[in-house]
Amino acid sequence: MRYAIALMMLASPLAAQDTATRAEGLQAWDQIFAVTSHPRCTNCHVAEDRPMWEGLGYGAGAVHGMYVRADESRIGAETMPCRTCHVTSDAANIVPHAPPHIDDAWRLPPAELAWLGKSSAEVCVQLRDPETNDGSDIADLIDHVQTSAFVSWGFTPGAGRSAPDGTVADLARELAIWGAAGTPCR
Repeated sequence: MRYAIALMMLASPLAAQDTATRAEGLQAWDQIFAVTSHPRCTNCHVAEDRPMWEGLGYGAGAVHGMYVRADESRIGAETMPCRTCHVTSDAANIVPHAPPHIDDAWRLPPAELAWLGKSSAEVCVQLRDPETNDGSDIADLIDHVQTSAFVSWGFTPGAGRSAPDGTVADLARELAIWGAAGTPCR
């Protein structure tokens, strides 16, 4: 019976915890922000400027090479499409410094979801508001984290690339706790 309950908790983080205290929510938020502020995430969660390579061994303020720009298309079509180098495939990322593979069409998140240079409070307010988070509620955010090839790749980019601490399951669980606590911000 204990194993069945544990499996249910992993399968549905919201079902695992219907309510949480503000303190638990803030602790969960700290873990969420540790992920969203990691360079693996912020380098693509940019506004209408250039994607970044900052904090990934290229130095501070390192902009993406090849004059790639975010622009309106979010796929680099105005300068150089993401797919020029980034590979759409489910192959493993095992060769260091090679273009990364992902089983989805490479693109940047909407400019409204920019996290680069934002504080914990700014990202928190942004993520809890459907007006600024691409229309998502907590369940949608959890689903995105659990099903997005981009999020999965961010935690397991392979080939010696840095990644945020934790796993997709950890982030989904923290989002569920944060949501159950009423999405508090610091």
